[in-house]
Amino acid sequence: MGNVLMLYASMTGNTEAVAEIIRDAVEKHGHRVVTKTFEMDPVDAAELAEYDGLLVGTYSEDDGALPFEVEDFYEELDEVDIDGLPAGVFGSGDFVYDTFGGAANTMGDRLAEKQAKLVPEWLVVDLYPDEEDADRCRHFADRFCKMMENNRRREMD
Repeated sequence: MGNVLMLYASMTGNTEAVAEIIRDAVEKHGHRVVTKTFEMDPVDAAELAEYDGLLVGTYSEDDGALPFEVEDFYEELDEVDIDGLPAGVFGSGDFVYDTFGGAANTMGDRLAEKQAKLVPEWLVVDLYPDEEDADRCRHFADRFCKMMENNRRREMD
């Protein structure tokens, strides 16, 4: 069906666990998911044109800021047209801090500014996903896939 690029940053493994649940759910819909981590893989915003959908996940620094490894991608978004691209934002946070999931919110706001077609709510999980969180992840993935399918139908009309 569609090709999805999943990008994420995970310091403790919490965001990675969320990414894995979402990836598995998206693949069950028949989509191909290319997964890259901001920490280990070269990520160039220009390659977004090669994909039918985008999923971006990030943990938050203590004050809710984007991690340094995500900042270049955030800035490179200035150089690409993602108007109408189905996208979803997810991450992990910790309620101990004043700003819960701030980095995911920052990334979601940025993608919205660039006119990506976003899953309406950013998905932020408190620390490691429990079973209730896993259900939320699968629901998020289902909504994302529905958006991709609707987008594909419009393109075919």
